[in-house]
Amino acid sequence: MTAITEPPTESFRLSQLIYDTRYRSTTIQVIAFLLILLAFFWLGRNIVSNLSDLGKDFDFGFLWSRAGYDINQRLIEYSNNSTHGRAALVGILNTLLVSFLGCITATVLGVFAGVLRLSNNWIVARLMTVYVEGFRNVPLLLWIILIFALMTESTPQPRDFRGENPEASMILFDSVAVTNRGIFTPGPIWGEGSTIVIIVFLASLLGIFAFRRYAAKLQEQTGQILPVLWVSLGLFFIPAILAQLVLGSPISLEYPSLQGFNFSGGVHLRNSLIALWFALSLYTGAFIAEIVRAGIMSVSRGQTEAAFALGIKPSRTMNLVILPQAMRVIIPPLISQYLNLTKNSSLALAVGYMDVRTTLGGITVNQTGRELEGILLVGVFYLVTSLAISGVMNVYNNSIKLKER
Repeated sequence: MTAITEPPTESFRLSQLIYDTRYRSTTIQVIAFLLILLAFFWLGRNIVSNLSDLGKDFDFGFLWSRAGYDINQRLIEYSNNSTHGRAALVGILNTLLVSFLGCITATVLGVFAGVLRLSNNWIVARLMTVYVEGFRNVPLLLWIILIFALMTESTPQPRDFRGENPEASMILFDSVAVTNRGIFTPGPIWGEGSTIVIIVFLASLLGIFAFRRYAAKLQEQTGQILPVLWVSLGLFFIPAILAQLVLGSPISLEYPSLQGFNFSGGVHLRNSLIALWFALSLYTGAFIAEIVRAGIMSVSRGQTEAAFALGIKPSRTMNLVILPQAMRVIIPPLISQYLNLTKNSSLALAVGYMDVRTTLGGITVNQTGRELEGILLVGVFYLVTSLAISGVMNVYNNSIKLKER
């Protein structure tokens, strides 16, 4: 009987890091990474040394000193006695707020306009073409200023709501006031038990997500179509409303009312926020519309004809056949548009919206003289935010890509 012996293993030698193709690429990458680290270290040390020669140090202690300025739009408590760090946090939240609202609104507008641009109705298709070409070929800054001017000059003053025969009136059952100082809407009052209502609402959102996944899986396996829209709407409203009624309405509304020379109470949406939000949404939505149109046109027309041959309605064909395939083409450039919208929000300074560029990268830098530290922190914020958006969208993109059997 012949014994099978394993071939002798060759011992590792340092020369293999260069001459062996199994290790060469890794060696080159490690050396390149170390050289980049050394370059950044030399650059940072050189900057600190030059600042020291100019009598400056590299320190972030200014973030804990008194800010001394007010911020008109804020999501958290803040006063001029707060620190520069607190002011920076307010600016960061304001940037995230307008970016989130802009991304959601721009997506809805872009999908709507992109689909309608392919409509067989000549008037509808031409109107969407005018919207797309008009907004994406005019600089964003001009749209921001134009919308802000319209909101300021064409809306009534608060005093016009006063008197026996007021020149202006509130809308939506006297709950919303549109003025040249902004829009005043009802605001929530959180009473005892409101936390439970919020938890029920969040659980409803999880239920909607789980049901939609189950419905998609069932349709893929058996072809059975469940009423996803109506069930989702029911889960969205009914549990929270029932919890609100059972607990005795712990969440109530505070309505705006005219007090003196201005409205008080409720939620005040300033014209600067509205102008920036609408301009970013309309401008970016025009680009998204072209992305959606290109994605839909990339799907073979035979897919549509096959769906029609099976008796599927045009609306369901678009939702179930065309858009799912087009998403693989739409998502990658859509990520870039979300990143552009977030970074374009730094134009808020033009209308006085206090974002992170205005607070940390503007007033704080001017007051403290820490221009390098302030701009560095602003850059890091935009970098982290962009990477987070890109990461989330890439995860979604991987979940919808074609999977080989």
